[in-house]
Amino acid sequence: MGEFASFGRAAVAAMLCAGLAPAAAQAQLMIVGNDQKPGLDAERKPTMAGPGKDTVSIIDMSKPAALRIVATIPLDNTVIGPPTNLAITPDRSLALVANSMNAVEKDGKFTPAPDDRLFVIDLTANPPAVIATLHAGKQPSGMAIAPNGRMALVCNRAEGTVTVLSINGKEVKPVGSVEVGKPADSVSAVAISPDGKRALVAKAAANAVALLTIDGDKVTYDKRDLPTGIFPYNVVISPNGKIALTADNGNHGTSDGNADSIGVIDLTADPVRVINHVTVGDSPEGLAISPKGDIAVSVEARGSNQPTSSWFYHKGGAVSVLKISGTSVTRVGEVTVGQLPEGAVFSADGSRLYVGNFFDSDLSVLQVSGSRVTNTGRNFKLPGQPASMRGGPQ
Repeated sequence: MGEFASFGRAAVAAMLCAGLAPAAAQAQLMIVGNDQKPGLDAERKPTMAGPGKDTVSIIDMSKPAALRIVATIPLDNTVIGPPTNLAITPDRSLALVANSMNAVEKDGKFTPAPDDRLFVIDLTANPPAVIATLHAGKQPSGMAIAPNGRMALVCNRAEGTVTVLSINGKEVKPVGSVEVGKPADSVSAVAISPDGKRALVAKAAANAVALLTIDGDKVTYDKRDLPTGIFPYNVVISPNGKIALTADNGNHGTSDGNADSIGVIDLTADPVRVINHVTVGDSPEGLAISPKGDIAVSVEARGSNQPTSSWFYHKGGAVSVLKISGTSVTRVGEVTVGQLPEGAVFSADGSRLYVGNFFDSDLSVLQVSGSRVTNTGRNFKLPGQPASMRGGPQ
């Protein structure tokens, strides 16, 4: 979420689960960051508790209809920012988790303040364990790992930069940074192309997406930005590398009752350009493309984080379903999910979609059949409030 006012109801559960066996480490995994600090009071006004109860859950989704939590470890994370501040290496040996904001005490109350930490989790350990704490830039937010697993990019939202990380086995270290804008531009999310040669960086407050060139571990800013919709908060690239999508949130990471859009970028064009804006519901934030590449989804709060007296309050958020055909993207449906939905992850076979409902501390499990997506009604309970989630490197 972009603003503290967008936070959801606090949950109090924190849980430690069994370790991740070596065989499970090679399974299809999903990682979920559970932020326990924010909440709402009896009048649904935002509150913030102190640190110390956040966790990260590692979930085996090898059987898409029967998820299984294999480990939950205590680890600071936050709902502030797009739900892409974590990722898993392609070989599923490591996970990276950035903590963009801390809760610090001021005048007897807790308030958010920028952090710079990034945690490295060894998924092959039994149980999984944090093996390194790194320091990126100010307020590290959305991240992506390269398809070859040797490099990662992390957006520093309060700094206007992107940190470059090298990955060599279990050693992860910062090797430089790239300035892509001003701190006020709110550099929020990044996606890397399937060939590993290009990255797109969402500069939310500048209403633009920056183009980066990747050559090995050298990353350069092309000094060219694409104009998108209002407040592009998230960005993804299709598996075939033909298009990119942006979640144009519209209101700095929270609902305002107005329709918003998904921007469509043609990556096959020379020069690369924005070719369409697809209208979706209020406050798209989570964004995911099926591994089959035939559909995408935007995850929308739709006022489910607002007081019941608000004119745009809805009991639940929603998922808009987008059909992809070449470079053509059309909205073909929507599905109601839980309160304040944040991230979304497809199963590896594309048959299920999991959506994290922050207020409800669970995942909506959706059935996917072609471009038809339906809610199974079988929610998967989590040990905390799902602020972010990823099923792979990006």
